[in-house]
Amino acid sequence: MGEFTHFNGQGEAIMVDVSEKQDTVREAIASGRIRMSEECYAKVKAGDMKKGDVLGVARIAGIMGTKKTAELIPLCHILNLSKVEVEFICHDETCEIEVRCTAKTTGKTGVEMEALTGVNVTLLTIYDMCKAVDKGMEINEVHLLRKSGGKSGLWERV
Repeated sequence: MGEFTHFNGQGEAIMVDVSEKQDTVREAIASGRIRMSEECYAKVKAGDMKKGDVLGVARIAGIMGTKKTAELIPLCHILNLSKVEVEFICHDETCEIEVRCTAKTTGKTGVEMEALTGVNVTLLTIYDMCKAVDKGMEINEVHLLRKSGGKSGLWERV
């Protein structure tokens, strides 16, 4: 395990100085799930929700969320993202929708927070658009799947 990098010698929160780091291609993939009732799940898959295309709107929201990460997470650097992709995997047996968000840039710091923010905003948008049908939805299993680039190189969840 490495040291915490967001604190100075006096224990105060700081934004990490990345000015001496080399630009590298950096990519991160995060995932999360939302579980819902059978009725709600069927409506989402069929495109029958009153608010419209749930997954289409949620995809755009997730992309927008990645671009707002530095505004939401106080010590994140502002990044120039070169790619953001949000995909959905439907799990019929559990009435869950899995969200995967990929974020990519060439820069001095990673995009893990952007990918994780994208997943969370996507999941929250699904919840918002479906809550009239199912207020008991559960968001869970949000985690990083993979990151590449930078000094630490490749990391993958086992």
